[in-house]
Amino acid sequence: MAMLAVNDIHVYYGSIHAVKGVSLEVNEGEIVTLIGANGAGKSTVLNTISGLLHPRGGSVTFMGQDLKGVPPHKLVARGMAQVPEGRRIFLQMTVEENLEMGAYTQSKASIDGSIEDVYRRFPRLQERRKQIAGTLSGGEQQMLAMGRALMSHPRLLMLDEPSMGLAPILVEQIFDIIRELHAAGTTILLVEQNAQAALSVADRAYVLETGRISLSGTGAELMASDKVREAYLGG
Repeated sequence: MAMLAVNDIHVYYGSIHAVKGVSLEVNEGEIVTLIGANGAGKSTVLNTISGLLHPRGGSVTFMGQDLKGVPPHKLVARGMAQVPEGRRIFLQMTVEENLEMGAYTQSKASIDGSIEDVYRRFPRLQERRKQIAGTLSGGEQQMLAMGRALMSHPRLLMLDEPSMGLAPILVEQIFDIIRELHAAGTTILLVEQNAQAALSVADRAYVLETGRISLSGTGAELMASDKVREAYLGG
C-alpha cells in the first residue's frame, strides 16, 4: 500500500480549474518528484495534499487514512511535514526559536535531542542559533525551513521548490541534504522547477503540465526522455 495516494484530485481557484484529475503515489522510502513549468500547478498539488487547499473532487490518503476534512496542523502529528515555497520562516525569531516552533507536536523531552540532530545535519544553523532568522542568507533560510520541518520527525517530508533563488553551489548542498535524509529513511515528495537536480535524486517522477500529469516513470527514464530533455533539461 502506498504511504501517500492522491487519486483524481480537481482543484479550483474560483472559476479557474488549476488541477485537473491528478493522481500520484509515494511509497515508503521513496523520493518522488513532481516537475513542471512555472504555473503548471505543482504547488497547488502539494498544498492540497497538506490540507491548505481543498479539492472539489478526488481524494488524498496518507498511511491508509482519507485526509478529507483533516486540518493541516493535525497532519503534522500524523507524520507529514511541508517545507513551503519561499521558506516562510519566522523572520523576527531566532534560528533556535524557529526550530522550536517546528516541534510543537513533540514532547519537551524530545525537543532538545531533535534540535541537536538538526544542528548535526546543518552545522551552519548551530553557528547562528541565536541569530534573527530574517538576517540569514537565502541558503541558510532554506536550511532552517528544512530543519524546522524535520523537528516534527516526519514520515513524509514534502519540499516545495527548495532550490528556488539559490546559487548553484547552494542548490548542490540542498540536494546533498535531500540525499542524506533519504538515506536515513525519510520518504520525500519533492516539487521542483530544477528538473535536472530533481530527476537525479528521484526514484520516480511525474511531469505536470497545465494541471495534468503528462508523463511518469523512474527518475532515470524521465531524464532519458526526449520530451523531458527538450522541455525541462535545455535540450
